[in-house]
Amino acid sequence: MDMALPVVNATAAVLARVSAAFNAPLARAVVFGVHIDGHLVVEGLLIAVIVFQLSRKSYKPPKKPLTEKEIDELCDEWEPEPLCPPIKEGARIDTPMLESAAGPHTIVDGKEVVNFASANYLGLIGNEKIIDSCIGSLEKYGVGSCGPRGFYGTIDVHLDCESKIANFLGTPDSILYSYGISTIFSVIPAFCKKGDIIVADEGVHWAVQNGLHLSRSTVVYFKHNDMASLASTLEKLTHGNKRAEKIRRYIVVESIYQNSGQIAPLDEIVRLKEKYRFRVILEESHSFGVLGKSGRGLAEHYGVPIEKIDIITAGMGNALATDGGFCTGSVRVVDHQRLSSSGYVFSASLPPYLASAAVSAVNYLEENPSVLANLRSNIALLHKELSDTPGLEISSHVLSPIVFLKLKKSTGSPTTDLDLLETIADKVLKEDSVFIVTSKKSNLDRCKLPLGIRLFVSAGHTESDISRLSSSLKRVSASVLSDYF
Repeated sequence: MDMALPVVNATAAVLARVSAAFNAPLARAVVFGVHIDGHLVVEGLLIAVIVFQLSRKSYKPPKKPLTEKEIDELCDEWEPEPLCPPIKEGARIDTPMLESAAGPHTIVDGKEVVNFASANYLGLIGNEKIIDSCIGSLEKYGVGSCGPRGFYGTIDVHLDCESKIANFLGTPDSILYSYGISTIFSVIPAFCKKGDIIVADEGVHWAVQNGLHLSRSTVVYFKHNDMASLASTLEKLTHGNKRAEKIRRYIVVESIYQNSGQIAPLDEIVRLKEKYRFRVILEESHSFGVLGKSGRGLAEHYGVPIEKIDIITAGMGNALATDGGFCTGSVRVVDHQRLSSSGYVFSASLPPYLASAAVSAVNYLEENPSVLANLRSNIALLHKELSDTPGLEISSHVLSPIVFLKLKKSTGSPTTDLDLLETIADKVLKEDSVFIVTSKKSNLDRCKLPLGIRLFVSAGHTESDISRLSSSLKRVSASVLSDYF
């Protein structure tokens, strides 16, 4: 007992010292007159060590160089990725080949057919006056221009064509592009930049989609041709958003949608664009020379002043039966493109004979307004003839020269739907010599609208042509779609 007492006392003394050490206040430092406890210094050092450790590169043991045998084995095993994805089994990549001008009647694979596959709305392909103007232009200027507009590629006939289009539409100025489809996807990026807002219809065709992509703007889609959806989208983007008030904002629509044949309600679009302070870019490739009392397009059709549309673009390969495209609007809008639009600045200018053809086509339209009555009569007749087509229904506008037929009842598979439509088109061509096409899309096309058969009506078609088409479609669709309706 006497021996244990000193051990107990010694242990008690050690515990007392440890307890005193833990209970004693830590050292204090004074930094810029502020007293800092010692534990803060320790914690700071610990944080610094942690940051240092995290910032260090992880240790990797040195790799042993591969032997020649291992290198050869890896090379033998490596398989490069294909340049192009494999073609799906059953995919059709061959198309009928035209062997004559794409008029109302043409030669396909050596056989004369009635042509409803070409957007020759005014029937001007083969027009003698237009051909004569092209011949005169070829003799004077040759075939090509051999240079962009800004580098010795501007020819007097280009200026004449720009002036003619501007005067016809009642705009201050216009600008020509050498390729129709490049017009819209050059114009959009010329005005819309990163940080801008674009509200676009979800049914726009691929060229418009490409322009939206190239602009790098913030793109918001609204439901196809749905003005309630457009109004809701504009409200969400602008209500209480002070930032939206300080950036550029655009609405992008087509006048006649290539993917549906629907006509955009321009009067309502203009009302909304003025209410929410947006600009409108209107693509008129399928309405220029078609809509309106004199063929001046969607603005004339709705009676909307042309100056309320900020930018109008159109390809000239449809109603005017030539090629190239144009953009029209204010002088500032046109001048901006001459230095800022890639399709204008970097492409060789429109071949002079095509510009001459465009001028002659506009002259023809001004001198022969009855051609529009013929076109509308043919559209109305085709609608009447096809109203009871088995398994198919018309989904396009009654004034659209694109008569769009879609399946009354989808199979649920876009691939199967397309196969059925392709089968109908093939049978109509082979059995009745009527040339029609489906609205099949490229893999690049993001449009989600239903597929269908797209019929392009021309003023050059006769009642006999339309009756032949309708009787053929009814018979073939009843046969092909008998198991689906």
